[in-house]
Amino acid sequence: MDLHIKDCVRCFQTRTLQLSSIKMALLFQFFYQHTGLFLLLTSSLIFVEGGKILVIPQDGSHWLSMRPVVEKLQQNGHEVVVVVPSTSLHMKPKEPQNYTVKVYPIPYAEEHLGVVLNSFINAHFVEQSVLNIIITMYQSILEISRLFFTNCKSLLHNKDMMQYLRESKFDVVFTDPVLMCGPIIAKYLSVPSIYFLRGMPCGMDFEATQCPNPPSYVPRLFLNNSDSMTFAQRVKNMLVHMLEFIYCKPLFAPFEELAYEIMQKKVTATEILSHGSVWLMRYDFVFDFPRPVMPNMVFIGGINCDQKKKLSQEFEAIVNASGEHGIIVFSLGSMVSEIPMKKAKEIAEALGSVPQTVLWRYTGEAPPNLPKNVKLVKWLPQNDLLAHPKTRAFITHGGSHGVYEGICNAVPMVLMPLFGDQMDNAKRVESRGAGVTLNILEMTSKDISAALKAVINDKKYKENIKRLSDLHLDRPIHPLDLAVHWVEFVMRHKGAPHLRPAAHDLNWIQYHSLDVIAFLLAVVLLSLFISVKCCLFCCRRCCFKKGRTRKPTKSKSH
Repeated sequence: MDLHIKDCVRCFQTRTLQLSSIKMALLFQFFYQHTGLFLLLTSSLIFVEGGKILVIPQDGSHWLSMRPVVEKLQQNGHEVVVVVPSTSLHMKPKEPQNYTVKVYPIPYAEEHLGVVLNSFINAHFVEQSVLNIIITMYQSILEISRLFFTNCKSLLHNKDMMQYLRESKFDVVFTDPVLMCGPIIAKYLSVPSIYFLRGMPCGMDFEATQCPNPPSYVPRLFLNNSDSMTFAQRVKNMLVHMLEFIYCKPLFAPFEELAYEIMQKKVTATEILSHGSVWLMRYDFVFDFPRPVMPNMVFIGGINCDQKKKLSQEFEAIVNASGEHGIIVFSLGSMVSEIPMKKAKEIAEALGSVPQTVLWRYTGEAPPNLPKNVKLVKWLPQNDLLAHPKTRAFITHGGSHGVYEGICNAVPMVLMPLFGDQMDNAKRVESRGAGVTLNILEMTSKDISAALKAVINDKKYKENIKRLSDLHLDRPIHPLDLAVHWVEFVMRHKGAPHLRPAAHDLNWIQYHSLDVIAFLLAVVLLSLFISVKCCLFCCRRCCFKKGRTRKPTKSKSH
């Protein structure tokens, strides 16, 4: 009887344990199945209270790269305020957007902006000596710098706008620092700043981050050098590096004076820029030459490479009609939509020599010799066309936007650089074996035709660009998401002082350890001096003793 009762108890305990195990298993399964939902709800709770972001962009293609980051930040629940001038190329305040746009007046009309930019572009189509080209380019850069300085001055002297910025209590300033206005406002408001850029004139990005910048293998802008330079190229690179302090002064001096007016304190451009918490650099060493970097530099090259979208019926019909030969995409960027007629005729003649259909973004007067295989369009979906399997080549001016889109979609390039960093970008593509560079002033129809046939028919160009594309796309996170993460990181942590090197607190002598070298040299010289003196003293003592012992001997011999 007792044995039977014990068996019943054991059976009851076993069933109880089984039921408990089943409940635990069901509970674990429920938790496992709903973990994604739980994490999503948790993350959404974290970002319920969004931050306030002040965006001070730079006009032109700079803004086209920055805008996706601004839109993504707005989608993440942050309050985004974009401050733009009343006249601009691409920052039109009338365009529909989810973020807030604040417009400040500037003292010139859109017509004046167009005249300045057209004269800047047309100057690069005039054949002249190398010295005159350099002088013209420098004068054009100064003219555009003065134009954007006027914008900055108008913003900082606008009392209502500055009062609004002070009272809004922004968490971070997200800006393109190429012309200094954003960094000045960030320092004035004592708000952490994040810089979004491709590069800065005169290597100011190196200087402001205290990043090593050896001229032995880091090529200077506009020199069209690779990182493997000959002795003559290194001499030229060193001379440009030494002269940067002279010819770059007129670019930044007006902004330093403007900063003094606002902050009532003398500050240099380097000091203002050095307060950037994180530098979002549109670089990727798949394309750019390897160089030293700093902890607060984040690389987001290819951020403008969107996912392929379906082509419109108009473009789809053109692409399909191209047959087995495919298409060539031709665009000289967002700033250049027409070129001198003489050059347009040469290009049109060359395009007629290839069997591919050419989609040419061009708004100027059509050249009279335009062949049937060339379609002129005022706008084209560049990335979507490059992603199409029928695209055989890409004719581009060498801007970073177009180059990265060419790399993302593995399309070999014919590059016609005009100004800015385009010559250097073209050199990088050519050195990787992914394209052919042409001098837009000296090229002939035969040169253009030969370059197109080379990149289309020679398999090495396609193989090289495919290798670059595979390397570029093999990354753990998309550059857009990486940029958004670092903006939110700086907002959460009120800056990133742990990434700021102590080099900012050293003067030039301390940074190069000249005081330490001088001290050690002094110690060595003093030690050497003491050693010599001791040797001389010992020698004198020895010689003196010998002299005293010899004198009595001589007297005895007498």
